[in-house]
Amino acid sequence: MADALKNWGLSALAGLGGALAAMASAHAADKVSYGTNWLAQAEHGGFYQAVADGTYAKHGLDVTIVQGGPNAANSALLISGKIDFYMGGPQGEISAVEQGIPLVDVAAIFQKDPQVLIAHPDAGIEKFEDLAKLKTLFLGKDGYLTYFEWMKANFKGFKDEQYKPYNFSPAPFLADKESAQQGYLTSEPYEIEKQAGFEPKVFLLADNGYSPYSTMITTTQTMIDSKPDVVQRFVDASIEGWYNYLYGDNRKANELIKKDNPEMTDGQIAYSIAKMKEYGIIESGDSLDKGIGCITDAHYKAFFEEMVAIKVFKPETDYTKAFTTKFVCKSTGMAMKK
Repeated sequence: MADALKNWGLSALAGLGGALAAMASAHAADKVSYGTNWLAQAEHGGFYQAVADGTYAKHGLDVTIVQGGPNAANSALLISGKIDFYMGGPQGEISAVEQGIPLVDVAAIFQKDPQVLIAHPDAGIEKFEDLAKLKTLFLGKDGYLTYFEWMKANFKGFKDEQYKPYNFSPAPFLADKESAQQGYLTSEPYEIEKQAGFEPKVFLLADNGYSPYSTMITTTQTMIDSKPDVVQRFVDASIEGWYNYLYGDNRKANELIKKDNPEMTDGQIAYSIAKMKEYGIIESGDSLDKGIGCITDAHYKAFFEEMVAIKVFKPETDYTKAFTTKFVCKSTGMAMKK
């Protein structure tokens, strides 16, 4: 009888312990939403990886990725508190500071902006400065108002007469050898080569002095103040997700990407990953020895001053309110790199 009671007591304690562990686990699974800036693609791969391989769950997070796209308004959802994090960028956050909107970048997944200009291979365009010789540059409105102004301020020969609106089709560029068009390093060159059968000349603005971070983890000051632990865990898990995506088995993540964006292909995904690695989009500069996601004041300040010089921002703007370095540059996840 005593042994039976003893065994019952041990079983009860074990059951209670399991129940408490389950309750603790359930309590730790904070629900978090992250809004991307476009349709699912390899450029979002680390976030999908952290969902697919359980990295977010390991960090006590239940993460929903809210896909962006042409009709999405994820940045507005962040401002209104409908999502917790957004794939922002320094231009948006510094603009928010000027408008009194407390948005803050907490991690910079892309150390380099993937923005490129694309030229024909047989047009005599061998270096970035040569693009000034071309008759036409197909640019989106945002590019015309930002990096084209930066190009005019820093290189001779670029002029407003070159500008023509980019309609997100390569057809006008392909029909005109005296033109170049904007694009993303990881996508448009691939599509142009598929359609035209030639490898275009590609010039990364970041390798010619244009310095914004890209693919940020952006949140609100309220989130940082009220849930700093959640912010830290989301940043850490996302960074680990990116190391896993780049150097581990990313097949499940890619399946999630294709589920969200059925038009995405394995060929495009492979091309994007290869180019991100080749050009150091994610791993370059400070992230090489401080880990993916690193933000520094020096880098952020350099971009702010570039934009002040072309009158995008007011010189008196306190750009330091647009970011914090407290969650990054800790070598998180670097041991995972193979």
